[in-house]
Amino acid sequence: MLKQTLQQKLQVKLSPQQIQLMKMLQIPTMELDQRIKEEMEINPALEEGEDEREETDEEATDNSEEETDTENSEDDAIDLSDYFDDDDIPDYKLKVNNHSSDDEERDTPLGAGRTFQDILFAQLGMTELDEDQRILAEYLIGNLDENGYLRRELAAVANDLAFSMNISATVADLEEVLSVVQELDPPGVGARDLRECLLIQVKRAEVRSADTVMAERVLTKYFDEFTKKHYEKIAKRLDIEEEELKPAIDLILHLNPKPGNSMQEAARTVQHVVPDFLLMVEDDELKLTLNARNAPELRISREYRDMMQHYAKSKVKDAKEKEALLFVKQKIDSAKWFIDAIRQRNDTLLYCMQAIVDYQKEFFLSGDETKLKPMILKDIADMVRMDISTISRVANSKHIQTPYGTYLLKYFFSESLSTDDGEEVSSREVKQILKDAIEGEHKRKPLTDEKLMELLNEKGYNIARRTVAKYREQLGIPVARLRKEW
Repeated sequence: MLKQTLQQKLQVKLSPQQIQLMKMLQIPTMELDQRIKEEMEINPALEEGEDEREETDEEATDNSEEETDTENSEDDAIDLSDYFDDDDIPDYKLKVNNHSSDDEERDTPLGAGRTFQDILFAQLGMTELDEDQRILAEYLIGNLDENGYLRRELAAVANDLAFSMNISATVADLEEVLSVVQELDPPGVGARDLRECLLIQVKRAEVRSADTVMAERVLTKYFDEFTKKHYEKIAKRLDIEEEELKPAIDLILHLNPKPGNSMQEAARTVQHVVPDFLLMVEDDELKLTLNARNAPELRISREYRDMMQHYAKSKVKDAKEKEALLFVKQKIDSAKWFIDAIRQRNDTLLYCMQAIVDYQKEFFLSGDETKLKPMILKDIADMVRMDISTISRVANSKHIQTPYGTYLLKYFFSESLSTDDGEEVSSREVKQILKDAIEGEHKRKPLTDEKLMELLNEKGYNIARRTVAKYREQLGIPVARLRKEW
């Protein structure tokens, strides 16, 4: 049975311009210059430089008011609707374009220079492998991960060779070739796990001594105990004193657990941080400015303005004239919107950052991390009367340069904890106390999470042991047993 009903719905839809503006809020200063260049390439009506309109209007008013009035009256008399009320459709509207300007670009950057595998391939020329073995070696090297490990089973590699390259190779054949790959530099490449990686390095030590023999024995028979730092158990099973075991343990600890990374460090590109905001402290006053180094002044091309006037005043209104006018008008409107979007972006960034500076004023005046107040996105959203998602976009990938260093904006957001006095303090403050306590601990008897909890409780911070463990992990600090030193 069919029914007809009348319903009222309230929907909020974002215009393409609003979507673009939100995306521009996320762009840090470092990428803004590239975004502006891209827009100038696709829109010839947009050009770099200060807007000349205000100056021109003032000069025109001072020099000849009558001429200006005449021009204005002519402009008002121009009715562009005359061009758009017939059935002619411009050619560009008949073209298909399945790519939206709102789509996010997901291009994969291409690396330059020699890769980790390229360096290993070059070393194969100095080995005594035959042609068939060389093919297997190159395939194995191609399967190494960025740390230099072969994470795949040799049986799976043999199957791949059979199906993809029609090469018949047994696991034994691959084992033989892999042993040659493991002789390449740096020592440890081609290992299938950490234990094998460390063993390869110990066996390739330039000088064989009692310590290297002991280290090899520890890795071979007591690797699990070694990873858990149960050195007392290892010494007991080897029937030696802990002091006799210490040189062998020190030797292992100085080995490289990620040999592949050692080759990549030299070729790694150093990225410099360009701050989005600059903060100065003068006479206990905070002065915040937006870093406009990568945001040049933009204006609408005078040539395109003149073209707009020319086509609008033209008496001949054929299809080509109409299409040209549509194109020019579209580019000018797009340029106006882009200039306005840049201004809105800068105003929003500065307004929100000023709220963050006001909220964390004690920290920005002193640089003392313990002065940081607990702050979440909602706190700033309430101050500036904007949506939380807007604040999130503002804080995303942005940096501020202060007299005490350059910080990510996300650094200033943290959850809160309460003290015995009922005062709300930032988790950042607690983490700093936790970090200082661990740095000052006796390394032979490191502080457990239980001891750290008791220490913080004595200082008046109400914190549970599981929270201490969470903060310790966030700081990248291992458990007490793994921090123990000889």
